[in-house]
Amino acid sequence: MRSFRSYMLVTALFLSFVVLPAQSAPDRPSEEAMLQADHAFVTAVAKSDKQSLAKLLDADFTWTDSDGKTEKKSEVLANLPKPGIASEAEAKSKHYLYGEIGDVQADAGRVHVLRVWVKRPAGWKAIVYQEVTSLENAPTVTPGAGKDCENPCKSVSYDPKNETEKQVVSAYEHLETAAMAHNSAVFSTLVADEFVAASSNSNKVYDKRGRMEDFDHSKMAGVAPTPLSSARMFDFGDAVLMTSFHRPDRGKPLHVARIWVKRNGNWMETLSYQTSIQSPSSAR
Repeated sequence: MRSFRSYMLVTALFLSFVVLPAQSAPDRPSEEAMLQADHAFVTAVAKSDKQSLAKLLDADFTWTDSDGKTEKKSEVLANLPKPGIASEAEAKSKHYLYGEIGDVQADAGRVHVLRVWVKRPAGWKAIVYQEVTSLENAPTVTPGAGKDCENPCKSVSYDPKNETEKQVVSAYEHLETAAMAHNSAVFSTLVADEFVAASSNSNKVYDKRGRMEDFDHSKMAGVAPTPLSSARMFDFGDAVLMTSFHRPDRGKPLHVARIWVKRNGNWMETLSYQTSIQSPSSAR
């Protein structure tokens, strides 16, 4: 009996060592560290603590406000902008982690804020802060890519620098082609389940299901493919941050931030924050 109990004890200990590594626990420290950095960011901005904020910003950091004005790290630290959400205590928020890149999304009324974080040797750094203020009412027009959608459906004004960027550009073109055709079936294969789209040209924030339902009813509702003028990509292996500048066929130009993740060999868009640029001098 004693030998049987000893055998069962040894077996249980062995199984515990087999099972534990398969759990997602190793990602929790990174997630917690990113959220701690995000909290420190929000606190530093609220207190206008430039010294603390400087330690949290990536060299490529940009701040885009609801008017579409985009400033670099040095400009932000020289004259700290006021955040679109004065206090995030009552704002709804969610976050996602994709290896060495993650994002935090905060919503308060019509104001929507995106903060993208990247993991550097010195810790988590903010690389994108972007605001979108939704319209009060449903849009009457939808700025887009014109009837033929040459750009971005068939080609874009961007030369991929490596194979990863080439694949992301291809996925982006296919995504916009599906959107232009209101093809919800194809669209669903190109966006992640956590997909969200926020635009200055729309009165609501879309999730995956909501976007597909609009396509099924032949609606764009303010969010449509728009010609891409320039873009920049940040490659983190199976995740890519894409920031871009767009000139639609009508209305104001757009500053857009997207995150792409590779799942089961396919690139999928997780978010699209689109901010109208109100002043020509703010376009970059």
